[in-house]
Amino acid sequence: RKVKGGSIDVHPSEKALIVHYEVEATILGEMGDPMLGERKECQKIIRLKNLNANTDIASLARKVVEECKLIHPSKLAEVEQLLYYLQNRRDASVGKEKKEKTSKPKDPPPFEGMEIDEVANINDMDEYVELLYEDIPDKVRGSALVLQLARNPDNLEELLVNETALGALARVLREDWKQSVELATNIIYIFFCFSSFSQFHGIITHYKIGALCMNIIDHELKRHELWQEELAKKKKADILFMYPENQTLKKDYEKTYKKYQGLVVKQEQLLRVALYLLLNLAEDTRTELKMRNKNIVHMLVKALDRDNCELLILVVSFLKKLSIFMENKNDMVEMDIVEKLVKMVPCEHEDLLNITLRLLLNLSFDTGLRNKMVQVGLLPKLTALLANENYKQVAICILYHISMDDRFKSMFAYTDCIPQVCALMWD
Repeated sequence: RKVKGGSIDVHPSEKALIVHYEVEATILGEMGDPMLGERKECQKIIRLKNLNANTDIASLARKVVEECKLIHPSKLAEVEQLLYYLQNRRDASVGKEKKEKTSKPKDPPPFEGMEIDEVANINDMDEYVELLYEDIPDKVRGSALVLQLARNPDNLEELLVNETALGALARVLREDWKQSVELATNIIYIFFCFSSFSQFHGIITHYKIGALCMNIIDHELKRHELWQEELAKKKKADILFMYPENQTLKKDYEKTYKKYQGLVVKQEQLLRVALYLLLNLAEDTRTELKMRNKNIVHMLVKALDRDNCELLILVVSFLKKLSIFMENKNDMVEMDIVEKLVKMVPCEHEDLLNITLRLLLNLSFDTGLRNKMVQVGLLPKLTALLANENYKQVAICILYHISMDDRFKSMFAYTDCIPQVCALMWD
């Protein structure tokens, strides 16, 4: 078996180098003569997660060449040049992101389990589909490779006509989603890529992916409740603190908590991509009504108890969209949504605070919910936001709605609202 190094390229979308190499395998006969030979072109991805504007490119290039035996030392200058290109390309994309800031939730990033050291090729789709008929690790790998292709919009039309692949993905998701969170996340992400374009929504409906996602979300939220119950049992004060000498119980709790944190990270990746797919499908009000009939509002309000900001932005964005219909708003009232939202006002995450205030504005058209907002102490919190240029407009709209009720007018005297509004008028 011989390995021969080849060319080196930059990854088209990630901070990574792609090393091309060739593996030549030869079977020798009894006399040592070569009988059968096979050559295979391969690729290795070298991820450079810590590459930034301050990175010492020369030192990093030396480290890459030293650690990757596929790169000959004579290519040090070439590696250095490619790293310099990657460093500058990344800076340009960051600047672009800042300029093109929108209120739409960010697309989910590549999650743990998706990143594999292979570059997918659209011509190898048959091989990836075959992996979907193997055991779970191979299914995860196959789905991750298809996902690589699906994340490039240029490949979607070609994937769309591959009914064998889409049918296999839908079947595996339906049959095996409980077996592997990574597998479920990968496949839902593939269909999410299609959901980003309205013209492809038909294929998602055809395979009933939306309904399956709702079942998965419901199941995962219930699992989370069970995890929390188990954690609470182990954390009971009478066990952990009345007997501090019992180190075994404390270690057991710490081990369980660490496991819980790992499970939550993976689960939130799954929830985020599944909810985003549903949000895209909800462009069609008929589809949105079907979701409402399957308790989407209850699921979303439950998810407000999470701590992951990107997931919360998505959940609140979805609730904001749903809140314009009275039936959905009534469901939110049943779930005590205002009590959950007030915890996020204020918060350090600018996008989350902005979308939360806009949801509260939609809800403030309801007299009962305005009453609830005052009860939970939202009035002084909104008043404090009047000094912030980013939030003052939506904050003053909510305050205006609250001021329309005679019973709440006296409450404004206990805040700094009136002087601040006067100052805004004078400015």
